[in-house]
Amino acid sequence: MKIGIIVAMDKELQQLKQLFSDENVRVEKCGIGKVNAALGAQRMINEFHPDIIISSGCAGGNGDDINIQDVIVSREVTYHDVYCGRAVDDITIYGQVQGLPARYVADPLLLEKAKALNIEGINIHDGLIVTGDWFVDSKEKMRSIIEKFPEAKAVDMESCAIAQTCYINKVPFISFRVISDIPLRDTDASQYHDFWNTIADHSFQITKTFAQSL
Repeated sequence: MKIGIIVAMDKELQQLKQLFSDENVRVEKCGIGKVNAALGAQRMINEFHPDIIISSGCAGGNGDDINIQDVIVSREVTYHDVYCGRAVDDITIYGQVQGLPARYVADPLLLEKAKALNIEGINIHDGLIVTGDWFVDSKEKMRSIIEKFPEAKAVDMESCAIAQTCYINKVPFISFRVISDIPLRDTDASQYHDFWNTIADHSFQITKTFAQSL
């Protein structure tokens, strides 16, 4: 099985590349944001022809049961900054690109395997990940997102764009997001910076364990 893994940043790429030596696993950096994510996913599909694509990286967390270094597995993903309006129809909802799914659901078999992972010291939650072109560094911005998506467990900048690209290309997709900060409990993104300074070294092990289980 050929597995494509996409990350957004150099620091994520460096950590994950150290974990894989199998030629059937390719780890690539797409860059930050939705356009970079979609371009990176399409490039991965065109050049590597993976059987599945995994989006891996960090995200802001949401929920009383979510803590830093927990891992969120995408049961489904959507956009928190897309609104197509009602000029053409009254069916398209907030977060949905007109003519495409309102939410991109993870491949059921991949999700089942992800939920079955058991790694000591790492808490895994499955749920909704919302994506947008905004680094959430204030409680006010996080509240505005959670007002529309109260069930969201993580907020990132790439997962849904990768999911949309995979949907169009009929490639199974799943996202793993390590929680680097909890914006509603944070001030000035200090938790995010502490994450990279102190505990990020071991936080991507779950992506390796998952890939090995396939």
